[in-house]
Amino acid sequence: MSPLPETVPFFSQWETPDMTLAVLADGGEAALRRDPLWQGSGAATLDEYAVWAANVCGMACLKMILAARGEIVPTIELARRCTPYGGYVVDEGSIKGLIYAPFVTFVKAEFGLDAEVMTNVATADIPSILGRSRFFIASVSSSIRWPERKPPSKGGHLVLVTAASDEGFRFHNPSGHTSATQANAVLVPAAFDRFFANRGIAVVI
Repeated sequence: MSPLPETVPFFSQWETPDMTLAVLADGGEAALRRDPLWQGSGAATLDEYAVWAANVCGMACLKMILAARGEIVPTIELARRCTPYGGYVVDEGSIKGLIYAPFVTFVKAEFGLDAEVMTNVATADIPSILGRSRFFIASVSSSIRWPERKPPSKGGHLVLVTAASDEGFRFHNPSGHTSATQANAVLVPAAFDRFFANRGIAVVI
């Protein structure tokens, strides 16, 4: 296996990365139907893309992990492949997921990745987790893109933590709204803790 690059590639969960504010303002499906780059997602139709893109933060994290070893797989293709394992439950247009345990089975079977569901994780534990694993997919509030704000709740969104120390956590946020809140965003541990739901998935590659 070739060495990992120093900088982990970033991918948004939308094909056009600067669509986050439009998604927030207009609703996911309405805004995403205006994404001119939607076909890059691997979706078969614009309808499929518009329904799925708001639910693929976990697949965007996986896409970044795979890209770090030189493999590029579109997000909606990943979601489509993950669903039969139980990673998503689809019911009349409603999508539930990402469901962690089936995801772990999926990435092992399809990509040979070793992953582990982790719960009751203290924020202070993340540096040691990354000492044993290459990545940590962390459950956080999507409002982590505004670190100065108090989140309404914790969890519901996934970011890819690539480095962590007592000084700061570096992560890629698939739904960041500016370049600074997308690739290599950095928060001090106390700020990250306000958004972190104390669970996630450690991934070794």
